[in-house]
Amino acid sequence: MAEVKQLYVSYIANCVFNVYLSYTAIMLNSVTIHALRKAASLPKPLKTLLLSLTVSDLGVGLIVQPLFIAVTAMDVKQNAEKGPTYSTYLAMTKLLSYASFLGVMAVSADRFLAIHLHLRYQELVTQKRAVAVVISIWVLSAFASLIRLWFPSKVTYAVLAIIAISCLLTTTLLYYKIYAAVRRHANQISQSQQVHQTANNGERETAVRLRKFAVGTYFVYLTFLVCYVPNICLFVVSIFSGRSITMKVWQLYTATLVFLNSSLNPLIYCWKMRHIRHAVMNTLWNVFRGHN
Repeated sequence: MAEVKQLYVSYIANCVFNVYLSYTAIMLNSVTIHALRKAASLPKPLKTLLLSLTVSDLGVGLIVQPLFIAVTAMDVKQNAEKGPTYSTYLAMTKLLSYASFLGVMAVSADRFLAIHLHLRYQELVTQKRAVAVVISIWVLSAFASLIRLWFPSKVTYAVLAIIAISCLLTTTLLYYKIYAAVRRHANQISQSQQVHQTANNGERETAVRLRKFAVGTYFVYLTFLVCYVPNICLFVVSIFSGRSITMKVWQLYTATLVFLNSSLNPLIYCWKMRHIRHAVMNTLWNVFRGHN
């Protein structure tokens, strides 16, 4: 009886949380999309990847969270028919979650290439290739969201869990290599700074700029890790243990934690990326001035 009451309280609490988070995700990501389009100083490939990631976050607030609230409200009523709504919720959740998942990995790969390729970065990482990567991300995400229609549930869950863990490990390795490369560059510049002070000014400024971009995207990855890992772990556990009432309670809260990521990303962009922060401030100032 106590577990049933706890489940009921969890339904209500998560509905309330997601009403607020849906609003913040829509507003913050809408402003960020506009700011990214105005931030001319950002590298175009990085801007394209960040726009894709922000669109997926906007989709979470605009589509997934309202569906989550509807499905959760139907669970409270128990007898409510939720077939089409639940199927749509599952499909859209998987589509946008995997788009975010692959988007974070693509941003980390872009920063890795920017650090390691130096001057060859602009030659090899072009806007066309970035657009091709974004299209591939959404096609793969759509395929992952529909795979459950063609294969048994256990097989589908196992495949998706392996993909998720592989992406996490790959992204972690990329950021470790970025950290090592940035630290190595900083040490090299520091050692040669006294000998060739003037000649190294441009190199030092480039290294500082790359480091700031790397740190900014690292915080996006770190927040993504905190928000997604509990849900992934619970997902893996549920494959083997089934679904109890306690498991349902944890699934509600870990799902809300995943949705929270869509509201946090725009705040990280403004906090850690100066060009986006200035564009957001200019956008908000223009809106405020126009309103008055």
